[in-house]
Order: sequence, then C-alpha cells, then structure tokens
Amino acid sequence: MGQLDGKFAIVTGGNRGIGKGIARGLAAEGASLTIAARNAELLEQTANELRADGTKVLTVPTDVTDEAQIKALFEKTMSEYGRLDILVNNAGAFNSGPIDELSTEDWDWVVGVNLRAPFICTREAFGIMKAQGEGGRIINVGSISSHRVRPRTAPYSATKFGIWGLTQVTALEGRAHGITASCLKPGNTYVERHQNQSQAPTEPMMDVDDLAQAAVLMATLPPHINMLDATVLPVGQLYVGRG
Repeated sequence: MGQLDGKFAIVTGGNRGIGKGIARGLAAEGASLTIAARNAELLEQTANELRADGTKVLTVPTDVTDEAQIKALFEKTMSEYGRLDILVNNAGAFNSGPIDELSTEDWDWVVGVNLRAPFICTREAFGIMKAQGEGGRIINVGSISSHRVRPRTAPYSATKFGIWGLTQVTALEGRAHGITASCLKPGNTYVERHQNQSQAPTEPMMDVDDLAQAAVLMATLPPHINMLDATVLPVGQLYVGRG
C-alpha cells in the first residue's frame, strides 16, 4: 500500500529531469499520473517506463505558454480520472545574459513558462480542488535563486522570486478549502543538460530522485500539515552569499 493510493496528480514538465523524478516518486507511492510536456515522443517514453511498474499514466502534450492547451490538460485529466489531488508546477525555462543585452523576447519566454503558466495551472487546479471539497496539494518547483541570485540570470531569478510569492498567496487562499501550496527550491541537480555536456559539472550535484524525496514528503504529509517551502541542495554546494 502506498501513501498516495487513490490519488491523482498532474506533473508539468514531467517527461524528463526534475519533473520525471517527481513523477517517479509519486508513482512509487501509488498515485495515478497525468504528465505534460511539449515533446510528445519523450512524454510517451517516460509514461511507458512508469507503466512498466504498474502506474496508470495519462500523457497530454502541452505547451504551457498556451492557455488553451493548459485548460485542455486539466479537462482531459478530469475526463480520465474524475478528480485531481496533486498539482506539481515543474515546467521551467532559462535564458541568461547581462541585463543590458537581454531581449524582451527572452524575458517574456522565461516569464511565460516559469510564472504565467504556474498561475494558470494553479487557477485551474484550485477551482477543481475547491469544488471537490476534499482539499488538495499544489507543489511549485522554485529554485534557491529565489533567495540567492547569480549574475546574468535576471529572468530566471525574477520568476523564481515570483513563484515563491504565488505559493504563499495560494497557501493563504487555500486554507479555508484544505488546499495547501508548497515551494520546492532545488539547488544543483544532475539533469539531462548536464549529462549532455562534454565536461563533468564542476560543482556538487544531487540526483533527481534524491530531490524528488522532498516533493513526495510534501505530497504525503497529513492533510492538516503543510511544508510551505524546502530548500534542497548538495551539502557541498555554495549557498549563502554564493553570488
């Protein structure tokens, strides 16, 4: 028996990296899943890996910068499962560069994926959970950049500050309905882009499955308990004053 048996979760950006690790962790506790991402082929590949372990998985190819596609994601999930218990806002984007050289297009792209999309997903999930009358959990994947920034990361850092604010407001508004909101703030995580680099990372890294343990804990706490935020990072990673 898993701690999430009978629960249904949506994970955006669920076909690789942190999202895939969190999906795997939720599945291990018995949750049925909807995973969403733009790459349909990789999405189905990930779903088949999860299905091989007995998990029920719905795949919905989704561009989270498109509001209509986000709404379709929630509609298809409800049509398939009839309820929603957990939302993981994980899809993310990163553009870097000096502030005086950043284009408006680069800024808008990161804001659209990292902040606008989680707001729309949260709005859709909140309405469903509120109507169900049984509460629910919304987990936002932020970053330690919401507290400790680095140069050349204005769009990314600004959106991660924003997602922390969105989390707090969602938690406040969710109290009366048993809806919790949590923010998971990862440090250096060994995802695919690091694996594809010609040189090994020069800083300490953690595995996505190590990080996913924190997300699973957030999802499995007793309903009257919320882990509002958690910063998870390798012990050796620079953090305080890292910039």
